[in-house]
Amino acid sequence: MEKPKLLSFGLVLGLSLIVAAGLVAYTFWSVKQLDNVISVTGSAKQQVTADSARWTASFSRSALKDQMKEGYAQMKNDEKIVNDFFLSQGLTKDNIEISPIFMNEIYKNDQNAPKEYNLVQNIEIKSDQVEKIIALAKNSESFVEKDILFSPNPVEYYYSKLPDLRISLLPEAIKDAKKRAEAIAGSSDKTVNAIKSVSMGVVQVMPVGSVDVSDYGSYDTSGIEKEVMITVKTTFGLK
Repeated sequence: MEKPKLLSFGLVLGLSLIVAAGLVAYTFWSVKQLDNVISVTGSAKQQVTADSARWTASFSRSALKDQMKEGYAQMKNDEKIVNDFFLSQGLTKDNIEISPIFMNEIYKNDQNAPKEYNLVQNIEIKSDQVEKIIALAKNSESFVEKDILFSPNPVEYYYSKLPDLRISLLPEAIKDAKKRAEAIAGSSDKTVNAIKSVSMGVVQVMPVGSVDVSDYGSYDTSGIEKEVMITVKTTFGLK
């Protein structure tokens, strides 16, 4: 009975040694493979000019609770004046969107004072006529002459061809990544071989000359001139 037991033990021991040797060999091979790759990030940027604009504003009136009917009538008249003005400046109905009237109560310290409400409508204008929108925004004070309380916001500027630009910048970003890889590899007497993997990072749309970037990407809308930057994460083989 002892011989079968010894034989079984010997077989198990032998198999264990073979498996262990295989694991050591695989680990060595994996480490060797890791030594033969380099991962770097590359980037590319291009200056662009905004080709569309978005401008938002609001107009409002206040009305006492028992004068709401008159207040709504005034708002409807204001809406017509505002809409007609922008149409007269060469915009179309497709460029203009005016919200329904919404109201909020005006807070007063005196609880016995009559309740008063703000009646507000928002307006949004979108157009690819960027210069026209800029001119309109600069002359919004003309509504004051019409007794309309008009509150404009800054114009926002957009670039509509961003998806195409991302693709066109990709080769340049990969080329930049390869240059960085070559600079690093050269210090260890290795040369960069074929690319093994590449993935595109976030897009940064920044003011010209800005160095402020975000891990999640950014889109600055404050200026007409912008810089678009893309990043790529790459892995190259080494030899």
